[in-house]
Amino acid sequence: MSWADGIAFREASAADMPGISHVRLSVNENALSAEQLAGRGITNARVAASLLTHRKGWVAEQDGRIVAFSMADRADWSIFALFVLPGYEQRGLGSRLLDLALGWLWDNGAARVWLSTGPETPASRFYEKRGWTCTSNATHGDLRFELARPSSRS
Repeated sequence: MSWADGIAFREASAADMPGISHVRLSVNENALSAEQLAGRGITNARVAASLLTHRKGWVAEQDGRIVAFSMADRADWSIFALFVLPGYEQRGLGSRLLDLALGWLWDNGAARVWLSTGPETPASRFYEKRGWTCTSNATHGDLRFELARPSSRS
């Protein structure tokens, strides 16, 4: 899939983990170190293994470099991750990657999808603008947002 500015979208694989990790560790919002992520059970090896079972991911790349990614989890109907490299925000990459993740979850039978993100952040406003509803507090000071399956996808 091509996009403006020479950006292409495709499914992620285990081989993409170095690029995905680079994006995840480079963000300014919801920034965590590799050690903090590992403390939450999120390592390159575990995420790569999950792509073979219950998760699916997508990357946006420019000139072979991953600049954004999303991951969805059909085990718990969540958006596991959606991150855009600084300097690539506000180009529609996050929206496109979110649509890919949601489409996969809806196609796999999700009736409602959830995610968590920090309160009062650009990310929380991004989701609210797209119809997500804050339903409760989540772990690590985050908020839980939910989105019901659109009736047109029934």
